[in-house]
Amino acid sequence: MCLLSARCTLGWSLRSHPGKPMVTKHVRPTNPPTVADLDALPAGLVGEIIEGVLYTMTKPRMRHQHVAGEIHGDLRNPFGKGRGGPGGWWIVTEPGIELPNTPEISPDVAGWRRERMPIMPADEPIRVVPDWVCEVLSPNTRRHDLVTKMPYYAKVGVPYAWLVDLEARVLTAQRLESGRWLTLGVYTDETEARIEPFDVVPLNVADWWPPASKD
Repeated sequence: MCLLSARCTLGWSLRSHPGKPMVTKHVRPTNPPTVADLDALPAGLVGEIIEGVLYTMTKPRMRHQHVAGEIHGDLRNPFGKGRGGPGGWWIVTEPGIELPNTPEISPDVAGWRRERMPIMPADEPIRVVPDWVCEVLSPNTRRHDLVTKMPYYAKVGVPYAWLVDLEARVLTAQRLESGRWLTLGVYTDETEARIEPFDVVPLNVADWWPPASKD
C-alpha cells in the first residue's frame, strides 16, 4: 500500500509528487485529529491515528490481502472456532482498536484471548490491547509498520507480533520481553511450523504466499 501520511490536520489537500507517494501534512497543534478526520478522508483512503498523528494510506492491494486472509483463515478455525484446535481466541482482520491517545489503530490481523475479552464489542471500537498482531509489510508501508507501529505495540504491551515480508516471503515471529521485541523464529517454506502464540497447532506457512510475480 502507499503511505500517504501524517501529522495533525486542518483539512485535506493531497499533493501528487511524481515518482513518490502522495503526502499530506497539516499542523494542528491545539486540536489533535479524531475519528471524524478519518470519516472525512477522500474515497479510496484509509487511516490510523497513532499517538496524536494521523496516517493515511490506500487500501491494501490483492497480494497483501491474500496473505492476511490466508493467515486469518488458518488461525480462525482452530483458535477462533475450536475446530482442530483449542479455541479460546477472537481472530479478526483489520480491527478498529482504540487505545489511549490513539483513537484508531488497525493491524492487518489481530487476536485476543477470550479470557481477556470474553464478549465481542458491538458497534464500538475494541478498547483492549491485542494479545497478538500481524502486519504485512508491503513496500510502501514497511517503514510505517516498523518505525511507528511496532514501537507503539511494544509501548502498550502487545505480547506477540508477526511481521510478514511479502516481497521476501518471510514471516518473523516476535515476543515482547522487558519492553523489547525478541525474535522467536523466521519462517518461509515450512509446512508444519509451530509459531507462538499458536504453537499448539502446526501451520502451513508455505501455503500462505501468493504466486510469484512474473517479470
